Amino acid sequence: MTRTERLQKLIEMMRGGAMLRAADLAAELGVSERTIWRDMSVLSEFGVPVVGQRGVGYMLRRAVALPPLVLNPEEIAALEHLLRLAQAHADTRIAAGAQSLAAKIRAALPEPAPPDPMPAAPAARDG
Repeated sequence: MTRTERLQKLIEMMRGGAMLRAADLAAELGVSERTIWRDMSVLSEFGVPVVGQRGVGYMLRRAVALPPLVLNPEEIAALEHLLRLAQAHADTRIAAGAQSLAAKIRAALPEPAPPDPMPAAPAARDG
Protein backbone atom coordinates (compact mmCIF):
# COMPACT_ATOMS: atom_id res chain seq x y z
CA MET A 1 0.00 0.00 0.00
CA THR A 2 1.42 3.39 -1.00
CA ARG A 3 1.43 6.33 1.39
CA THR A 4 -1.30 8.04 -0.62
CA GLU A 5 -3.46 4.92 -0.44
CA ARG A 6 -2.83 4.72 3.31
CA LEU A 7 -3.81 8.37 3.82
CA GLN A 8 -7.03 7.79 1.88
CA LYS A 9 -7.72 4.66 3.92
CA LEU A 10 -7.21 6.60 7.16
CA ILE A 11 -9.79 9.16 6.06
CA GLU A 12 -12.24 6.37 5.19
CA MET A 13 -11.68 4.71 8.56
CA MET A 14 -12.32 7.96 10.47
CA ARG A 15 -15.47 8.93 8.54
CA GLY A 16 -17.66 7.08 11.04
CA GLY A 17 -17.07 9.87 13.55
CA ALA A 18 -15.69 7.63 16.31
CA MET A 19 -12.45 8.36 18.16
CA LEU A 20 -9.88 5.84 16.91
CA ARG A 21 -6.62 5.06 18.70
CA ALA A 22 -3.36 5.20 16.77
CA ALA A 23 -2.55 1.65 17.92
CA ASP A 24 -5.78 0.35 16.38
CA LEU A 25 -5.25 2.27 13.13
CA ALA A 26 -1.66 1.04 12.94
CA ALA A 27 -2.72 -2.58 13.47
CA GLU A 28 -5.41 -2.31 10.81
CA LEU A 29 -2.99 -0.81 8.26
CA GLY A 30 0.05 -2.89 9.21
CA VAL A 31 2.25 0.09 10.11
CA SER A 32 3.74 1.51 13.31
CA GLU A 33 2.02 3.98 15.61
CA ARG A 34 4.76 6.46 14.73
CA THR A 35 3.71 6.19 11.06
CA ILE A 36 0.11 6.94 12.07
CA TRP A 37 1.27 10.00 14.03
CA ARG A 38 3.17 11.24 10.99
CA ASP A 39 0.24 10.49 8.68
CA MET A 40 -2.14 12.43 10.94
CA SER A 41 0.23 15.38 10.82
CA VAL A 42 0.33 15.18 7.01
CA LEU A 43 -3.46 14.95 6.77
CA SER A 44 -3.78 17.98 9.02
CA GLU A 45 -1.29 19.94 6.87
CA PHE A 46 -3.39 19.05 3.79
CA GLY A 47 -6.42 20.60 5.49
CA VAL A 48 -8.18 17.39 6.53
CA PRO A 49 -10.05 18.27 9.74
CA VAL A 50 -8.37 15.70 11.99
CA VAL A 51 -8.71 16.25 15.72
CA GLY A 52 -7.06 14.28 18.48
CA GLN A 53 -3.75 13.65 20.08
CA ARG A 54 -1.19 10.99 20.71
CA GLY A 55 -2.28 8.57 23.40
CA VAL A 56 -5.99 9.45 23.08
CA GLY A 57 -7.10 8.96 19.50
CA TYR A 58 -8.09 10.69 16.29
CA MET A 59 -11.33 11.54 14.53
CA LEU A 60 -12.65 13.79 11.78
CA ARG A 61 -14.48 16.94 12.83
CA ARG A 62 -16.77 16.93 9.81
CA ALA A 63 -17.26 15.38 6.40
CA VAL A 64 -14.29 15.84 4.09
CA ALA A 65 -15.39 14.84 0.61
CA LEU A 66 -18.36 15.58 -1.58
CA PRO A 67 -19.89 12.84 -3.66
CA PRO A 68 -18.64 12.89 -7.26
CA LEU A 69 -20.18 15.67 -9.30
CA VAL A 70 -20.49 15.92 -13.05
CA LEU A 71 -20.51 19.56 -14.10
CA ASN A 72 -21.26 20.91 -17.54
CA PRO A 73 -19.28 23.86 -18.97
CA GLU A 74 -21.95 26.39 -17.96
CA GLU A 75 -21.93 25.14 -14.35
CA ILE A 76 -18.14 25.34 -14.23
CA ALA A 77 -18.26 28.89 -15.60
CA ALA A 78 -20.83 29.88 -12.96
CA LEU A 79 -18.75 28.30 -10.21
CA GLU A 80 -15.59 30.08 -11.38
CA HIS A 81 -17.48 33.40 -11.47
CA LEU A 82 -18.86 32.95 -7.96
CA LEU A 83 -15.44 31.99 -6.63
CA ARG A 84 -13.88 35.12 -8.18
CA LEU A 85 -16.55 37.21 -6.45
CA ALA A 86 -15.93 35.46 -3.14
CA GLN A 87 -12.16 35.93 -3.46
CA ALA A 88 -12.78 39.69 -3.64
CA HIS A 89 -14.96 39.63 -0.48
CA ALA A 90 -14.02 42.00 2.35
CA ASP A 91 -14.13 39.16 4.90
CA THR A 92 -10.64 37.65 4.63
CA ARG A 93 -11.87 34.22 5.81
CA ILE A 94 -14.34 34.04 2.92
CA ALA A 95 -11.76 35.32 0.44
CA ALA A 96 -9.13 32.83 1.62
CA GLY A 97 -11.66 29.98 1.62
CA ALA A 98 -12.72 30.84 -1.93
CA GLN A 99 -9.09 30.94 -3.08
CA SER A 100 -8.39 27.55 -1.49
CA LEU A 101 -11.57 26.05 -2.93
CA ALA A 102 -10.76 27.41 -6.40
CA ALA A 103 -7.32 25.77 -6.26
CA LYS A 104 -8.86 22.42 -5.26
CA ILE A 105 -11.40 22.62 -8.06
CA ARG A 106 -8.74 23.55 -10.65
CA ALA A 107 -6.65 20.60 -9.52
CA ALA A 108 -9.61 18.23 -9.95
CA LEU A 109 -10.65 19.46 -13.40
CA PRO A 110 -9.19 17.82 -16.48
CA GLU A 111 -6.96 19.85 -18.75
CA PRO A 112 -8.96 21.66 -21.42
CA ALA A 113 -8.97 19.82 -24.72
CA PRO A 114 -6.89 21.50 -27.41
CA PRO A 115 -8.91 22.99 -30.25
CA ASP A 116 -9.40 20.78 -33.28
CA PRO A 117 -7.04 21.78 -36.08
CA MET A 118 -8.68 23.07 -39.21
CA PRO A 119 -9.05 20.27 -41.74
CA ALA A 120 -6.97 20.78 -44.84
CA ALA A 121 -8.89 21.85 -47.91
CA PRO A 122 -9.17 19.13 -50.56
CA ALA A 123 -6.66 19.49 -53.37
CA ALA A 124 -8.03 20.84 -56.62
CA ARG A 125 -8.29 18.26 -59.36
CA ASP A 126 -7.38 18.95 -62.93
CA GLY A 127 -10.31 18.19 -65.04
